[in-house]
Amino acid sequence: MGVKDFFTEIQQRSIQMSIENAELNTSGEIRVHLESKCKKEPMERAIEVFNKLKMIETAERNGVLFYFAVDDQKFAILGDKGINDIVGDYFWDEIKNQMLIEFKRKQFSVGLCQGIEMAGLKLKTHFPHQKDDKNELTNDISFEE
Repeated sequence: MGVKDFFTEIQQRSIQMSIENAELNTSGEIRVHLESKCKKEPMERAIEVFNKLKMIETAERNGVLFYFAVDDQKFAILGDKGINDIVGDYFWDEIKNQMLIEFKRKQFSVGLCQGIEMAGLKLKTHFPHQKDDKNELTNDISFEE
């Protein structure tokens, strides 16, 4: 089974809908990237993917990447400079912990959806949705075998 088949079509659509719903509340941009294995520390790999996906190109530098290596069951949440300059290191911990609860239950799509929705609510505080806000990044899940 390839990484693109890890989630069913319904689960993938649910994740995309979670991104869309989260972005209704914030000008922040959220992406999800899946790959099979993580050959580095998850945060180090998330930084590489973040740059590869050109997530640093958002106007407010407020992109968020949910990185997940499905075979290794390793994940990271990475916020761009605009977010990390405002919030403390603890900002993502609550989200990670909630996701981990679901991941331990093998409820990976549920965990991702919950994490995305929590991120949207947290981002709303610092980056509320603007009337002229544009969706700067695709809501599609990106994959790498």
